[in-house]
Amino acid sequence: MSAVEPLYQLIGVHPKKLTKEQSILLDIALFSYICEELKNIARENYKTYFYLIKLETEKENTMFEINLERWIINDILSTKEYSLQGIAYYTDTPPDVIEEVMIGYNTRSSGIFLRKIIELHRSVRRELYSEIMKNVIAQYKND
Repeated sequence: MSAVEPLYQLIGVHPKKLTKEQSILLDIALFSYICEELKNIARENYKTYFYLIKLETEKENTMFEINLERWIINDILSTKEYSLQGIAYYTDTPPDVIEEVMIGYNTRSSGIFLRKIIELHRSVRRELYSEIMKNVIAQYKND
């Protein structure tokens, strides 16, 4: 079962009835929704910070784009379920690359890395992702 098949079931889509192209496009759309929800959660967590530094919305959005992976990695580490080495092993990424993302040196890692880090995050923060899925489904049905 692929990582997004449970989402397919929640929104009432049968993956075997989709063409390969449709499946890929749906995966991309769901992934985008999830990333947006994660950015919204981070935005809520840092609301006071952004209020104090008074950034324009565009600059604020850019900061969330650049720091999404960093926020996710730090959140995974905060659960103490994975170490830096564990994250590196799970994502099949060298530990020094993970460190570069964490310190903000590497702000443009691959889409594959982002997907793997979100999968890992989902495994340690199930309740958060249950809430995200509810929002994604509601948004998907409204589009």
